[in-house]
Amino acid sequence: MADEVSVLVEGGKATAGPPLGPALGPLGVNVGQVVAKINEETKRFAGMRVPVIVRVDPGTRQFTLVVGRPPVTALLLKEAGKEKGSGKAKTDIVGDVSLEAVRKIAEAKSGDMFGRSVEEKVNQVIGTCVSLGLTVDGQDPRALLQERVRKGASA
Repeated sequence: MADEVSVLVEGGKATAGPPLGPALGPLGVNVGQVVAKINEETKRFAGMRVPVIVRVDPGTRQFTLVVGRPPVTALLLKEAGKEKGSGKAKTDIVGDVSLEAVRKIAEAKSGDMFGRSVEEKVNQVIGTCVSLGLTVDGQDPRALLQERVRKGASA
């Protein structure tokens, strides 16, 4: 049975320091190699925190990586060019994303989301825009959701 270490790292910027180094050291793997591989596989998520699982075979000391996808919130904030969402999402709007970007995020995160159709998943991402204080194509995401449900885009 392989040993596992689960961490959340910034895309392309993992280091041999905590939390990785202390967790991997006792498993006998070359921490530098693991860090280099993590950075190579997560560089496309620069500026976002990415879940990574390192599986180590205790017999051979070989490792494999399972790189997750950043959360929907991180993808939306990157798309909007913002560091963080609004502290008062109902009253303070911090940015705007396009419906096309929302659809791409829903498709990219499809395996991690509930919903039977892509349209239902798009609606979930629009709902996340509400809590972050983001508009969608300049429109209030709550109004957009109501409009989409009226038109049957959630079926």
